[in-house]
Amino acid sequence: MNSQQWTSKLGFVLAAAGSAIGLGAIWKFPYMAGIGGGGAFFLIFIGFTLLIGLPLLLAEFVIGRSTQKEAVDAYRE
Repeated sequence: MNSQQWTSKLGFVLAAAGSAIGLGAIWKFPYMAGIGGGGAFFLIFIGFTLLIGLPLLLAEFVIGRSTQKEAVDAYRE
C-alpha cells in the first residue's frame, strides 16, 4: 500500500483548515457576530477557538503521526 504525501505545506494547511472550519460556520459567523456584539464577539470567538480548537487539532496531528495511520484508523485502536 502506497502512502500519499502532500506536495506542499501550504496545501496541507489549507486542507486542514477547510476541513476544520466547514462551510456552515463561514455562513453562520456574520449572523452570530451581529447578534453577539460585533468586535467583542469576534475577540471572544477567536480566543476560544485558539484555546480549544488549536490543542485539539494538534492532538489529532500527533495521534496520526505517532500511529502512522489515518485519523479513523488511529481512533479504532
